[in-house]
Amino acid sequence: QVQLVESGGGYVQAGDSLRLSCAASGRTSSRYDLGWFRQAPGKEREFVAANDWSGSGTYYTYYADSVKGRFTISRDNAKNTVYLQMNSLKPEDTAVYYCAARIFYRSSYHPSEYDYWGQGTQVTVSS
Repeated sequence: QVQLVESGGGYVQAGDSLRLSCAASGRTSSRYDLGWFRQAPGKEREFVAANDWSGSGTYYTYYADSVKGRFTISRDNAKNTVYLQMNSLKPEDTAVYYCAARIFYRSSYHPSEYDYWGQGTQVTVSS
């Protein structure tokens, strides 16, 4: 079992930056695929960013088109933590942000592909 706890959310203005953190505990592994998702009120949870083990020790990153160029996902295996650096925030980025983990890559970045989830952290961006 893996436990994930997000932090770093807040209330900011458009154009500001935030860095979200997700601390993992339990049966963690540097090989686990990690991701960030978000869910706005009345909307379905959507993929934001992924950081996946390549199979040879190098990590592969992938981003949703809506955040590419603005957000950066990274991981610190020594701290068992994954980060999401969010720059140039827009009001449409407002959502609860969740980190997630899966033991191995399956076929997509759909939420149903992930095994473990954090409780979420609120990000609100005002115009």
